[in-house]
Amino acid sequence: MRLLTLKSGLSAALASFFVTGTALAQDAGTLEVKGAPVPGGIGFQPAATELARDIHFLDGLLNWIIFAIVLFVMGLMGYVFLRHNRKANPEPARFTHNSPIEIAWTVVPIIILIFIGSFSLPVLFKQQIIPEGDITIKAIGNQWYWTYEYQDHEFEFDSYMIGQDADNKLTDEVVAELEAAGYEKEHFLLATDTAVVVPVNKTVVVQVTAADVIHAWTIPAFGVKQDAVPGRLAELWFKAEEEGVYFGQCSELCGIAHAYMPITVKVVSEEAYEQWLDGAIEEYAGKPRDLNLASAE
Repeated sequence: MRLLTLKSGLSAALASFFVTGTALAQDAGTLEVKGAPVPGGIGFQPAATELARDIHFLDGLLNWIIFAIVLFVMGLMGYVFLRHNRKANPEPARFTHNSPIEIAWTVVPIIILIFIGSFSLPVLFKQQIIPEGDITIKAIGNQWYWTYEYQDHEFEFDSYMIGQDADNKLTDEVVAELEAAGYEKEHFLLATDTAVVVPVNKTVVVQVTAADVIHAWTIPAFGVKQDAVPGRLAELWFKAEEEGVYFGQCSELCGIAHAYMPITVKVVSEEAYEQWLDGAIEEYAGKPRDLNLASAE
C-alpha cells in the first residue's frame, strides 16, 4: 500500500514538473520580445537567423546599387539639360546612332545584373534547399488560426490570437489576458494563446499547408515566408540564434479576419524546450520520447 502511495506521489510530482515546464516555456514574461514591429519603424526587425542576415545584406547591397544608378542618371540628365538645350546648342546634331554608347548601355546593365545575381541566387538557394531538421513542425492555416503538429512526437494544438473571443477588440479583459500570459498591451494583435516553442541553435523545418484558402506563414526576424496552399505541402527552415519571443502574421489575404491571424514563436534554451516538450506530450497525448529512443535502437 505504501509502495502504491509512493508511486502515485512520484507520478503526480512528475506531471506537475512537466506542466510547470510547459507553462514556463509558454510564459512570455520569462522571455524578451525581440521580433516585433515597432511603431513608426521603417527598417527590418533585428535578424535572429543567418537567413535574415543574408536578406538584410542583400537589401543593403541593392540599395547602394540603386542609389548609384539614380545618381548617374540624374547627373546624365543634368548634363544633357545644360549641354544640349536650345540656347547652348542651337544647331542639333544630325547623327542617328552611336555604336559605342549603344554597346555600353547593353553590356553595363548585363554586368550589373550578373553581379546582383551572384549575391541573390545563393541567398535564394540557401532558403529553398531544406536541410535535415532537428525538429519538424507542420503549420496548417485555417480561417483564422494556425494548427501546429510536432511531427516527431505526434501531437498537435491550435493557436488563436489573444482577444479573438472578444471580437478582436482590446478590452480590459483582453489586456488582463495578455498580461497573464506575460505580454504587454502593445502586443495585442500579435500574441497568441499557445505559441510554437523551439530550442535555440537547432534547425527547425516547418511544413506549411492550409485547410481552406491560401494563407502564408511568416516570421520577419527569421527571414522566412511561405505560402500555405490547400492540397500542397511546402517547406521552410530556420535556425534561431537568440532566445526570445518572435511575432509574425498571416501574409496572404485570406478572408474577413485575415488581420487577426498572428504567429508566435518562442525560442528557448534546450533545457527549457525539453521540459516543455515533455509537458506538451503529456497534455496533448503525444508519443513519448523514450519510444523514439527505443525505435532508434
